[in-house]
Amino acid sequence: MLAMRACVVAAISVMLAGTGATASAQTVSRFDDGSFEHPRATVNGFTDLTAGQDIGPWHVTAGSVDLIGAGFWQAAEGDQSIDLNGSNAGEVTQTFTTLPGATYTVTYALAGNPQSTPVLKSGSVLIDGQNFQDFSFDTTGKTRTNMGYVNRQFTFQAANPSTAISFASTTPSAYGPVIDDVRIERCAPCPPCGNG
Repeated sequence: MLAMRACVVAAISVMLAGTGATASAQTVSRFDDGSFEHPRATVNGFTDLTAGQDIGPWHVTAGSVDLIGAGFWQAAEGDQSIDLNGSNAGEVTQTFTTLPGATYTVTYALAGNPQSTPVLKSGSVLIDGQNFQDFSFDTTGKTRTNMGYVNRQFTFQAANPSTAISFASTTPSAYGPVIDDVRIERCAPCPPCGNG
């Protein structure tokens, strides 16, 4: 019987809450709050956060970002999302437990702040500080009620018992790429094929 490769969802739940200014990112036991639902930002508004502040299990590690509240613009999942540019280009990071040698798949929804130039928003995804994927999004024709989210995906092999994933803007303005619905799955190795 042919064995099939299966991926096991590495526990995405929307439950960690809290904000505050901490100097270092904490490792969480599982990847969490990939749709940036906690803490709650102002309804029809946003909360600007700078390096050293937290968004639930996420840590702002450079520049500033905007946590977008419900109703401000269309979210890909849930009510909230992240503009990776607050007053300047920012970066958010989450460190979570991984199995060394295991392969993980990362998917996320990408859009861009449609309210001003440049129309092309750009950034990158990093694993343990190493660039794994560059991304860009053209906001031409997009609006706050039609953000035009697209899905992006890549895989990586964990090297350590904890791994840091970061989303960083490379857009030089206060209107950056928008990230939402981040999901991480661990891919199980194929079991050996048997005769029965």
